[in-house]
Amino acid sequence: MYTAGSSPQSVAVGDFNNDDQLDIVVVNGEGNNIGVFLGYDNGYFANQMVYSTGSDPRHVAVGDFNNDTQLDIVVVNYIDNNISVLLGYGNGSFTSQTTYSTGIGALYVALGDFNNDTRLDIVVVNTNDNNISVFLGYGNGSFANQITFATGSSPQSVAVGDFNNDNLMDVVVLNHDDNNVGVLLGYGNGSFVNQITSSTSSGPRIVVASDFNNDNQLDIVVTYYFDTSIGVFLGCGNGSFSKPFTYLTGSYVFHIAVGDFNTDNQLDIVVTHNSEENIGVLLGYGNASFANQITYAFPRSPFYVSVGDFNSDARLDIVVTDSMEKNVGVLLHYARASLGKEIIFAVGSGARIQHIGVADFNSDAIQDIVVVNYGTNNIGVLLGHGDGSFLEQTTFSTGSMSNPYSIVIGSFNNDDYLDFAVANHGTKNVDMLLGDGTGAFARQIPYGRRLDFAPSIIAAGDFNKDGQSDIVVAYNDLDHIDILVTYNTGTFRNQATYSTGSYPLSVATGDFNNDMRLDIVVTNLYDGTVSILLGYGNSSFANQIIYSTGSLPIKVAVADVNNDNQLDILVIYSGSDVGVLLGYGNGSFANKTTYATGIWPSDIVVGDFNQDTQLDIAVLNSYNATLSILLGFGNGSFANQITYSPGSNPSFIAIGDFNNDTRLDIVLINSNDSTVSLLLGFGNGSFTNRDIDASSSIPNFVDVGDFNNDNQLDIVLVKSNESIVSVLLGYGNGSFANQITSSGSFDTLSLNVADFNNDTQLDIVIVNYQHNSVGILLGYGNGSFADQITYSTGSYPVSAAVGDFNNDTQPDIIVVNSYDNNVCVFTGDFNRIFVYQNTLTTGKGSLPRSFIIADFNDDTHMDIGVVNSGTNNVGIFLGYSNGSFANQMTYPSGSSPWSIAVGDFNNDTRPDIVVANSDDDNIGLLLGYGNGSFAKQITYSTGFSSQPYSIAVGDFNNDTLLDIIVTNYGTNNIVVFLGYGDSTFADPKAFSVGFGSSPFSVVVGDFNNDKKLDFVVANYDSDSLKVLLQSC
Repeated sequence: MYTAGSSPQSVAVGDFNNDDQLDIVVVNGEGNNIGVFLGYDNGYFANQMVYSTGSDPRHVAVGDFNNDTQLDIVVVNYIDNNISVLLGYGNGSFTSQTTYSTGIGALYVALGDFNNDTRLDIVVVNTNDNNISVFLGYGNGSFANQITFATGSSPQSVAVGDFNNDNLMDVVVLNHDDNNVGVLLGYGNGSFVNQITSSTSSGPRIVVASDFNNDNQLDIVVTYYFDTSIGVFLGCGNGSFSKPFTYLTGSYVFHIAVGDFNTDNQLDIVVTHNSEENIGVLLGYGNASFANQITYAFPRSPFYVSVGDFNSDARLDIVVTDSMEKNVGVLLHYARASLGKEIIFAVGSGARIQHIGVADFNSDAIQDIVVVNYGTNNIGVLLGHGDGSFLEQTTFSTGSMSNPYSIVIGSFNNDDYLDFAVANHGTKNVDMLLGDGTGAFARQIPYGRRLDFAPSIIAAGDFNKDGQSDIVVAYNDLDHIDILVTYNTGTFRNQATYSTGSYPLSVATGDFNNDMRLDIVVTNLYDGTVSILLGYGNSSFANQIIYSTGSLPIKVAVADVNNDNQLDILVIYSGSDVGVLLGYGNGSFANKTTYATGIWPSDIVVGDFNQDTQLDIAVLNSYNATLSILLGFGNGSFANQITYSPGSNPSFIAIGDFNNDTRLDIVLINSNDSTVSLLLGFGNGSFTNRDIDASSSIPNFVDVGDFNNDNQLDIVLVKSNESIVSVLLGYGNGSFANQITSSGSFDTLSLNVADFNNDTQLDIVIVNYQHNSVGILLGYGNGSFADQITYSTGSYPVSAAVGDFNNDTQPDIIVVNSYDNNVCVFTGDFNRIFVYQNTLTTGKGSLPRSFIIADFNDDTHMDIGVVNSGTNNVGIFLGYSNGSFANQMTYPSGSSPWSIAVGDFNNDTRPDIVVANSDDDNIGLLLGYGNGSFAKQITYSTGFSSQPYSIAVGDFNNDTLLDIIVTNYGTNNIVVFLGYGDSTFADPKAFSVGFGSSPFSVVVGDFNNDKKLDFVVANYDSDSLKVLLQSC
């Protein structure tokens, strides 16, 4: 406490002597003066220096009125009906006051630039005149005479800000007798619009403006004379406000201030309770909602409040005036180094907690907790409030009878959100649950993949430098560990259907209305039409728009054939022509123009076959057994067809450059003689024919792609009669290797190529018309494919197309169901699982119990450290860049090592290891040499019969030196070893976690955002969590 003058009222802060330390100015109401307290850098202040004001000063504000970069002071004098301006010299002293007349009952003052001249102006509330006075500043410390603007009845306080986003300063006033808030929008010339009012509770008193929901719109918070609450009014950005959100304060609030008191970058509120001898802090969540207030005792009569960092520790402190005791009190926000409040969480009956972890799971910069519930087959996520308390757990299933045993946190799908890997003891698998950054997690479909043994312990690290976390797994009573890597299974969500015309037959995709969203075009065989379905960009589509094409449209293609940057549509018919519908770029199309082809065209592709940069058309004519080439003029019209006879009954076609001469070639299927023809292009629209041996069976469909990642184009064929997928790997000279076949069970009428699981290996999608399904065959990158994964479609699917319909970079599929007269859309989903990579042997009888991942030999590759409880040693596996490891090197530990952690305990920048030796009742420290080898362990006792189980490290006392915490299963406590930074430690400090609790796991984190590490302990016998906060 610091002695002020008589009846201290308002308080403000600023650096008045330019020493980079905040000072305080206090209005002494009955003393008719102000007191200036100059601050030191430790939160203490010099005795006040007094400067005279007018009679009965009530409120003070601080700003630079004469543009000399030194802070000045303005005070409102209630009885004298004026303001006092005291100019600062920059050394903590001030000139004598200069006064300017106000209205009657000057009560409150605020500052702003109301006429856009870059000079500070003053606004004063005149409570008895029902108006405000505006004093326009000249920038030299003097002001023009007041200009008054009407308010409501008995205005009490004022705040300044841009409430309608026009870059002009506005004013908000609380009208006590009218029970409303008035907004006076500024014109930017020192004048204001008549006030616009919004209702408040009874007797509004103090108003403060700030942005409480992070929407970049100014909000206000209001206190009341006759209500034990505060009201938060959210700004709409147009000068109006929402209805208030009310927060109880328990007693009447006199004054209010705003700041970030828990360093979470969200604004909090502090209020004074004049009648209750305390102040209250309401911590904000950043969405205009606040936690229940936390109260702090304050002697006698807390009155006005302000905030600032008075001891230079980057934490906001609070200054409060005491009107009864003539004092000013400073409450410093500080940190010390011992355990304080503990919070116990029960996680549900029969949970049988096995493991815990800590991280920020909902992207609010607040630490959360995850628990593994073995008995209830789920994991539980407890989201933190940032004050050391947590929401009730939200559970996420790990599957029936899974019995989850261990968990690790990592990034398994490269989306910047944290995910979980869970070792399921009961189902013998590792589950992946992908986070979305909101605290929710989606369990990935495991597809029946099981390990040979029940996993017990897992850890995560990126062993192959692909930017994704890999997994290392250990098993109870086994002498090896396994490495698992992530794999995307390329799954799809349930279909959505959209109506078409009668008997839809072919589908293609493109952006027809230039909205950056994929649309769909479908041919309707019996209607002689095409349907256009415009996409919304979220995998949904508008109702179809129908365009007439002519009789029996069979196949559709999409391209810009007239070089207007608008997509056009090309359709072949069962007769002998191709129709071109030029697009307008708004989703509509011109009437068709037709060009002659052969008889019964069956397939169409578009490409530049004569290298004139204009798109041409290639059409297969099944009746004539010919290929028609129509060279384009680039204006949407085409030359007469040039015909080629490639084989017997050509049916399906694809294009690509198979001999790397930069000219487009054509590959097609000849159904009658079971051959594949390759037409190598000369680049002038003509071709030479070459047959490819594709065995005696009849290939049905053809497509192209690089299926073995050698940068040479390959051919893929589907042979429905034998349920075979064949790949002919290209040599890049127009010749191909013998086919590679993958068998299955399918009856396809369509074939498309894409990478559905983002593994850089091409996959294929087929439609199975007799089985009413679509099949995905994931490629291995060597020309072979996995067994198909099928998804049900509608009746008699006949064709498919691939595109990204919801802009998530994952391929989606659209399928045409001809009998149902509709199309169905399958949205691509990221479904990741873990697959086995290799095994590391830890030695006979080793029984590995715990892992750490670190770079022990400074080669930038992740290594593995493991404690082997059966052979009483630490095993080190040095990693290579490709995800493989050297053989294990071992270093003796104590008896039955149970847990391991890594840190630099002697400040030599090399990672060291600490282990909990359960049977020896101690911890062992192994100092690293930085080359993957370690010194002999140094031991520190954890207490008689303590049975240390779990160990964690961190800087617990903020001295920049690493410390150690251990859970003692046998003695029901935790032990903290504070480090000296030279591999030695202070005597351990023990803290009980409850009789019969049996603590078995501990993790550390800052749960209340006070820059101090706290602890969360899992207790086996009490099946509970205990959070221990460092309160001082």
